[in-house]
Amino acid sequence: MTHCNAPALVFQDLGSRAVVAHFDGGSVTSDAGGLLLREIEAKFHFIDQFARCFTDHRDPDRVEHSLPDLLKQRIFALCLGYGDLNDHDRLRHDPLLAVLVDKPDPTGAQRARARDQGKALAGKSTLNRLELTPVRANAHSRYKKIVAHLDAMQRFLVEAFVQQHVIPPQRLVLDLDSTDFILHGHQLGRFFHGYYDAYCYLPLYIFCGDHPLLALLRPSNIDNAAGVLKHLARIVTRLRECWPGVAILVRGDSGFCRDHLMH
Repeated sequence: MTHCNAPALVFQDLGSRAVVAHFDGGSVTSDAGGLLLREIEAKFHFIDQFARCFTDHRDPDRVEHSLPDLLKQRIFALCLGYGDLNDHDRLRHDPLLAVLVDKPDPTGAQRARARDQGKALAGKSTLNRLELTPVRANAHSRYKKIVAHLDAMQRFLVEAFVQQHVIPPQRLVLDLDSTDFILHGHQLGRFFHGYYDAYCYLPLYIFCGDHPLLALLRPSNIDNAAGVLKHLARIVTRLRECWPGVAILVRGDSGFCRDHLMH
């Protein structure tokens, strides 16, 4: 890599003040807002709780990146606008993201293997194994050994919502809707949807204000209201357990006007 030792740039003075640009600022970042996310995690421990929705079958003696570390790396990067796993080929060098993950060695200088030194975080291949482990994987699986439990994830979203209320709410409005997730390849479960005029998935969402209570990926060859009753009953039951007197309004468009839901 070329090392540029450019001299300082001197601009026009501002009254009695000199205006000079230097290039010796050291490591800088445009993602300092991530430190606020770290403070939120330190207060609520959302990601630590989310980690309980997984079973990690990896050998602890050979693990450099714990499950909570992997989740923090991926989630904080998503929050900062880095949506692709390929982004982590560069982000694994980022000391700020390593601070967000709470790595004690944010520069990676003390990594065990020489080829990993300078890279405090996991690479795209390790994160890929986290996201794509089959549900039946176990300790004898070759590479992908971190199993996600979808039912536990669905319950976690509701619990995270409840924890943010110090005072019980008097009224909750649950908004439910589906949307199109356009596909550009031959993914599993790919179907053409006439309304959206595209091959897509049809994920279902339930929100209360800005808080997601359900995010369910579904194929698009189903009725818009398919599966809603089960999840709505689960969510409402849990909210009633926490706040017995709260008024709950369920709101949806005509695609959810079905007898069983109205009943």
